Amino acid sequence: MPKVKVPRKSTIVDMTAMTDVAFLLLTFFMLATKFKPDEPIIVDTPSSISEILLPQKDVMIISVDAAGRTYFGIDGQYNREGLIAKMATLKGVTFTPEEIHEFSLLEQFGLPFSQLKGYLALPSDKRADFNKTSPGIPIDSLNNELGDWIWQARLTNNLIRVAIKGDMETQYPVVKRIMKVVQEKKVNRFNFITGLEVDPRKVEQ
Repeated sequence: MPKVKVPRKSTIVDMTAMTDVAFLLLTFFMLATKFKPDEPIIVDTPSSISEILLPQKDVMIISVDAAGRTYFGIDGQYNREGLIAKMATLKGVTFTPEEIHEFSLLEQFGLPFSQLKGYLALPSDKRADFNKTSPGIPIDSLNNELGDWIWQARLTNNLIRVAIKGDMETQYPVVKRIMKVVQEKKVNRFNFITGLEVDPRKVEQ
């Protein structure tokens, strides 16, 4: 009886389709990725063992550098457009559509409101130079512009959560003043942004 020959099948796999998919995915992520812009000030946060994460959206961040300069920012271009419109009404100032668009691109800013128009007219490299000498947002009781920004931001988005990012070298009276300003605007729950430190209790286990 003749033997049945089993046909041999090639073990070569055509990877052309997989390569195409890989390059398409790579191209997509390269085009869709949005890099985090440089922060206008350097804040070296203190460390803690807290593992509570900030939400991905609806966040207001108040930053304070080692010199005590205060910066402010909220997430979302739509929120920032609404915020500048409300501040313009409050202060009796008119912004052009171009200025509103430029403001909507700012992750954070720290300067008196009276200097905002001039700041928005600067190119990005000049803004970086300005940030080095900027006085920050006024927080004193006679000119509490930070309180205005906080209140108008909450009117723009009532779901927004407040986070304070203070430098470890910041003088405590400055942080205390910011906490008071936040509480004056009926915000009694807020977070402090810190660097993550290993919990010693977990190390012992």
